[in-house]
Amino acid sequence: MKPASSPPIPPLLAILFAILTTSTASIFIRYAQNEAASIVIAAARLTIATLILAPIVLTKRREELSLIRGRELGLGLLSGTFLALHFATWITSLEYTTVASSVVLVATIPLWVALLSPLALKESITRLVWMGLVLAFLGSAIVGLSDACTLSRSGLVCPTLAEFVRGKAFLGDMLALAGAVSGAFYLLIGRRLLAGMSLLSYIFIVYGMGAAVLLVLMFVSGETLLGYQPDTYMWLLLLALVPQLIGHSSFNWALRYLSAAYVSVTLLGEPVGSTILAYFLLNEAPTSLKIFGAILILTGIYIASIPEARKV
Repeated sequence: MKPASSPPIPPLLAILFAILTTSTASIFIRYAQNEAASIVIAAARLTIATLILAPIVLTKRREELSLIRGRELGLGLLSGTFLALHFATWITSLEYTTVASSVVLVATIPLWVALLSPLALKESITRLVWMGLVLAFLGSAIVGLSDACTLSRSGLVCPTLAEFVRGKAFLGDMLALAGAVSGAFYLLIGRRLLAGMSLLSYIFIVYGMGAAVLLVLMFVSGETLLGYQPDTYMWLLLLALVPQLIGHSSFNWALRYLSAAYVSVTLLGEPVGSTILAYFLLNEAPTSLKIFGAILILTGIYIASIPEARKV
């Protein structure tokens, strides 16, 4: 699946920019969670992004939007639904399970994409991408488990499996896994649609549908977007502007030129950037395990990028 024209900027540069901007998401979410519920944060993220896009898209892409119907429109709405489910399940999972469990399960997105790409997109997975995927996934598991495990002279000490799946934690784990699967389908559908649709039209449809689904879930849960402190609204606005409109949209743009499997691997760079930001902004110093996991993630992304760099 090839784009109609050559990219105006190197797609790998766009990927790097996307990783840097999406890494701010966890910081903004952490600040917003001081007052707002997770489903409110997820709904606000996509609703604000859609409202910002609306005047631009309706001015510049009105004609294209009027021609999008049938299968293309259906897939766009389906992609938005999967994006909404990804945010809703992943963010909500943190209310029930440990950060470690949630991160490890959400980090399986590249595995689902790699398994489904040959069937959904007819894209073969190269050996280097597989190697990079395995390294990056291993690094993500180490970063996640480092929140629950400690490294001592006697070795690595972790909670038992029963402690991970007991009670509410098991529900959280299942929500995180659902977030990974829905995130994979979001990427796969985007890869197909962006081959013949402009980025602005695509993200307007997808973010708009995602916002609608999340708003419904928010109202059903008894939450509201009103009545918060100005600081909370500032974090929600930044969440919509930086990691969503800039970060996610950059990933979506790169899907026009890079395989879905590779783009999904690069998503694992976000926890690395978040850890660095948390160190400076939240005074959360990374452990040696986190540093080691981050090195594996970056190495995996570099290895997976080798075949993609040859194409563009």
